[in-house]
Amino acid sequence: MLDLKADFASRVKQRLQEEDIIWFTTVNARGIPNSNPVWFYWDGEFIIVFSQPDSHRVRNIRRNPSVSLHLQGVDGLGNHVIVINGEASLRPGNDTIPQGYWDKYVKFLPGSNLTADEMLRDYSVEIRVKPSRVRGE
Repeated sequence: MLDLKADFASRVKQRLQEEDIIWFTTVNARGIPNSNPVWFYWDGEFIIVFSQPDSHRVRNIRRNPSVSLHLQGVDGLGNHVIVINGEASLRPGNDTIPQGYWDKYVKFLPGSNLTADEMLRDYSVEIRVKPSRVRGE
């Protein structure tokens, strides 16, 4: 993790562990930002997202690995903003998902109409984001 003030770093780490959704922003070939809510896992060094191989997100990262991520827990006054900038790398053909990711999202699989096996098969590109800048309050 970046060298942040201790109290801010602690809040960022807690939110990365507890929040279910992060907004993942890439830039398309025309320079237009595309943001989507995604499931994610923080392993202590990288923010990990799984994606379908033919997604816009994967195509955009191939062209431009700079991404922005926004945690969702902002209140109606704009408090609790956390924005993370970083570089994304793609790992296509992934055939494993970390146990911490499963522990976090297994409760949502029935509502997503996916089994764990289908998730692993269909979301076979692991995206690893190395944070380079974190801002917020």
